[in-house]
Amino acid sequence: MRGRSRAGAFVLAAAVTGAGLAALRRNAPGSRADWERKNHAGRTVELYAGPASAVGVALSAARVHPAAGAAVLAAGACGAYDDVAGHVRGDTRRGFRAHLGALRNGEVTSGAVKLFGISAAGLVAGALMKERPLDKLLAGIVIAGGAHFVNLVDVRPGRAVGAVLALGAPGLLRKGPGAELSAAAMGAAAAVLPEDLAERMMIGDTGAHALGAALGAAVVAGNRRPGLLVHAVAVVAAAVYGDRVTAFARSL
Repeated sequence: MRGRSRAGAFVLAAAVTGAGLAALRRNAPGSRADWERKNHAGRTVELYAGPASAVGVALSAARVHPAAGAAVLAAGACGAYDDVAGHVRGDTRRGFRAHLGALRNGEVTSGAVKLFGISAAGLVAGALMKERPLDKLLAGIVIAGGAHFVNLVDVRPGRAVGAVLALGAPGLLRKGPGAELSAAAMGAAAAVLPEDLAERMMIGDTGAHALGAALGAAVVAGNRRPGLLVHAVAVVAAAVYGDRVTAFARSL
């Protein structure tokens, strides 16, 4: 039964993501140019994989735990805002330091809005998924930190999606909702991997944050306080040394 639950979460996320890709290709809102960006190599790629994977993993995660699904959807929505507003403003700043530095100077960047929005969503989800106050806080940090981490490594085709698949795989060995949430993240990631590697599409902040939040929720669902503490320290360290994490991801 547990195996079927994991398989079901994977298949649902993959199927919804695939259907979303097809639907957006046929009839995306706005103009085609709104859904196109230049990647690291200067090639024009489409952003359909972002919202499709966000909706796919959110729906699958919500069947496991409603709070997890809501956190994933909120993270995707915040990422979508940054994808759109950041593109319009031509803002290429990345990382906490850059956006918090701008905030200290009185500038509210789309990245700052995303940062606080995802942090709030993570804390609310963590509070609903855990019972003790300290566990609630750690859970919120893990969910928001997971979203941020996957976005940090989204620097080349396949990097972020590959990270989701690699980091989610060990979670499949667990029992219960943690394994199902890992499977949901992996299902959505697997659905967009071919397009991402072929440089036809990119997941953008929308997909990276949603998939990362799903991984964080999987950790929360599958761990008690010691595991939450270890993962919270890891994601905080990744945020502090974000430039190094990004540089390492580029070198792979």
